Amino acid sequence: MKIGLVLQSNKPEHIWNTFRFGITALKADHQVEVFLMSEGSELETIPDSEDFDISVKVTEFTELKGKIYACGSCLKIRGKEESGVCPISTMTDLLEMVENSDKVLVFG
Repeated sequence: MKIGLVLQSNKPEHIWNTFRFGITALKADHQVEVFLMSEGSELETIPDSEDFDISVKVTEFTELKGKIYACGSCLKIRGKEESGVCPISTMTDLLEMVENSDKVLVFG
């Protein structure tokens, strides 16, 4: 199954749970893509904490062949030209992810 995840939050627990779910799905042989938008586009600036090892989860997700995309407009609003975590994407890319996914979940 193809699963699309939309992450719209910069809250550590939301990010952590999004990637934990994605990892679980990848380990169950599903294809998973995450689209970062709104506050979710701040992913790379959210530090790890004692409770939420976000960088570890993101690394594991990508090592399992999960794909991550970031909304270019959302990054631009935040004064960023690029993401160190993933390629810059557009609403057209989000639409394509939704159209190609069997299921889409929104976190945040």
